[in-house]
Amino acid sequence: QNLNDNINTQATSYLRIVSIMSFGLFGQLIFERLLQSTGKTILSMISQGAGAILNVILDPILIFGLFGLPRMGVTGAALATVIGQFVAFIIGLQLHRRYNTEIPIKFRGFKFDMAIIRRILSIGIPSILMVSISSFMNFGINKILTNLTTTATAVFGAYFKLQSFVFMPVFGLNSALIPLISYNIGARNKTRVKNFIKLGLISATSIMLLGLSLMQFFPETLLRLFNASDEMMIIGIPALKIISLSFVMAGASIIIGSVLQVTGRGFVSASITAFRQLIILLPLAYIFSLTGRVELIWWAFPISEAIAIIFSFTLLKSTIKTRLKF
Repeated sequence: QNLNDNINTQATSYLRIVSIMSFGLFGQLIFERLLQSTGKTILSMISQGAGAILNVILDPILIFGLFGLPRMGVTGAALATVIGQFVAFIIGLQLHRRYNTEIPIKFRGFKFDMAIIRRILSIGIPSILMVSISSFMNFGINKILTNLTTTATAVFGAYFKLQSFVFMPVFGLNSALIPLISYNIGARNKTRVKNFIKLGLISATSIMLLGLSLMQFFPETLLRLFNASDEMMIIGIPALKIISLSFVMAGASIIIGSVLQVTGRGFVSASITAFRQLIILLPLAYIFSLTGRVELIWWAFPISEAIAIIFSFTLLKSTIKTRLKF
């Protein structure tokens, strides 16, 4: 009970800091999208990557009090996160001002256009749902793990930090793929649309195979980045090896989701995410947790992705057949 109270206290501290200081996150996202909208995806990557790298560098320094700084624990992790987000925001702002001359920031004469707002929401709401689903998944998995051992929640937290570096390039690829497919749908060039879909799937698979290889062959090295204890190593090494088996399938599902989104099936795209991370994953994880064996919970990830990828490819095939009739 004391351990659970400690987790609640630390979680409250973390959430309070990242929520109050969230303007850095939202500012970074705005300028990231503005850079992407004018084709400057490399600059967008620089702003996002700089913040993420700084976050990873600051995490051990602030958490464990390196270089003479005080040991701050979870508060340090929260500060590392918001500092990384704020730096990414400043970099994104400066890159936008210098290179995005097509979209100057001017508030004079600004007024709302409901037609444009509706178009934004038609694309944005499915994306909001997908992000929300991921948050619910994290909450659910952590709740299940806490019932067995709090060390497992620390392992999952470390894994989630590591997997962000694997998934980040795929999400970047996804962001680039959406306008490319959209342009060619508008140009009624079915051949190029199919080629971009194939290129996206191949690229995502290659990235995910690299992430899979790292977690299969170097799990101990990766966990040591978080100063993992012996108990954390015992739970964490099989966790990274098992969960990473889902990477290739997850990458394909993400790309397929973007294809569905640009063909006007945004809510179907969101349903794939729900299928992967809620409808299958959480019930499986809960059932496996009833055995009392933590390692079985990790198997819920590859199993849910395997089922979801069949669902995804079925939807992709029907979408190409019905939505690309030109």
